[in-house]
Amino acid sequence: MQAHAYMQRIENKGMNEKPRQVQSPRRVPSEALFGPTRETRELVIVHNGREYRLRVTQNGKLILTA
Repeated sequence: MQAHAYMQRIENKGMNEKPRQVQSPRRVPSEALFGPTRETRELVIVHNGREYRLRVTQNGKLILTA
């Protein structure tokens, strides 16, 4: 099969499919997690049975560690 015909098949493959609606990711302000005055600088997120720590550094950056 020639490359042009192959590419045309790939381009036309999804022509009859309905377009999926893409949901934008949920936005959570860091204040909702750490408090408005950042009284909490670290929290633990449990995902698939593992604990991850989300910390706010002295420079105000976020660090996620396992």
